[in-house]
Amino acid sequence: MGVIVPITEKVDENRLDPIIRMVASDMKRANEIILSRTGSDVAMIPEVANHLISSGGKRLRPMLTLATANLCSVKGEGYIKLAAAVEFMHTATLLHDDVVDGSEMRRGKLAARMLWGNEASVLVGDFLLGQSFKMMVEVGSLACLDILSTAATIIAEGEVMQLSAAKNTTTSEDDYLSVIRAKTAALFAAACEVGPILGERSKPEIAACRSYGMNLGIAFQLMDDALDYGGASVKLGKNTGDDFREGKITLPVILSFRRGTEQERSFWQRCLEKGDIQPCDLETAIATMRRHKALEATVERAKHYGAMACDALALFPDSEQKSALLDVVEFCISRVH
Repeated sequence: MGVIVPITEKVDENRLDPIIRMVASDMKRANEIILSRTGSDVAMIPEVANHLISSGGKRLRPMLTLATANLCSVKGEGYIKLAAAVEFMHTATLLHDDVVDGSEMRRGKLAARMLWGNEASVLVGDFLLGQSFKMMVEVGSLACLDILSTAATIIAEGEVMQLSAAKNTTTSEDDYLSVIRAKTAALFAAACEVGPILGERSKPEIAACRSYGMNLGIAFQLMDDALDYGGASVKLGKNTGDDFREGKITLPVILSFRRGTEQERSFWQRCLEKGDIQPCDLETAIATMRRHKALEATVERAKHYGAMACDALALFPDSEQKSALLDVVEFCISRVH
């Protein structure tokens, strides 16, 4: 399982309660759509899809779609279908990611690929993407279809960028931020943008919601990077140190490599570039990160992007919706799971 080096900040899980309460009725309808759209005459499709969809994820991205739509007083049912489409896009990327990364765990359960194989995971991911685009078309907004289809393209580009950077210890911080903007933050941004677009809100309001989502997504991923080396594995839903074992170059590694000695750089090259990982190397990696304050620096950067997400919402008057979205930022940068 590996060692656990706790990140000292204590998360307030109640920070998500306001958004959960605020979108509860909309989320119930979105969940009904999600469950109905996993149906297929091909029995394996709902089995694989529901294994992940029903595995206890918080559905943060569709909640953000619903919350930003509420913030902008969007009417009708279209934004609920868009929330379901966003969740399907996210689930598809998780199925694909687990195959690319060779992951064994997802949300505390065996990854779908471990139960049904890589081929089924990829193909069911493709099915969910198809369903998501079908729902976008049903909503009838070309602008929303453009935003979400563009996000799907950017996410795929981010995955390929990450693949190109894998095991490359000379990856720069700027290059890595480009990867997570594409791989993670693009969907957060699109999820927060489509509601205001559907509601035909002003360009400044649409841009503010997109900026909120983009910066929140970057903060979210940076916290994930830190938590992989400093979180509790039972809370993470995966083994502590999975990024290390998979040879992923994340920000804590980049900072440790840049700040380290020649001997320490050789250690990272042996472990991550050559894949020669010995039983105690994870402990050494964490100790090296602690010595160079790489985890703390990663968390500080996450807080910086979290503050930018909060600033993006300054355009909107105080409201229950705005307060709930600000609480989501606080949750993301102080979570331990």
